[in-house]
Amino acid sequence: MIDALVPAVDALGDSFAAARDAAEEGAVATTPLRARKGRASYLGERSVGHQDPRATSAALLIAALMDAEAVGE
Repeated sequence: MIDALVPAVDALGDSFAAARDAAEEGAVATTPLRARKGRASYLGERSVGHQDPRATSAALLIAALMDAEAVGE
């Protein structure tokens, strides 16, 4: 989750689109990592090659928030 949130917060000063893109990039960057926490950690090495579910859901939430905010402008 932090993998998507931190880049989004860092990019938020630029624009909502930049925050959304940064969150997505952060989530995608978890693909080569081995899960060490949560349910995915039970998979061990088999978790490598799959996006972290929490980072992915956080990126989707951020995208929805940024899209909703952009509509409200």
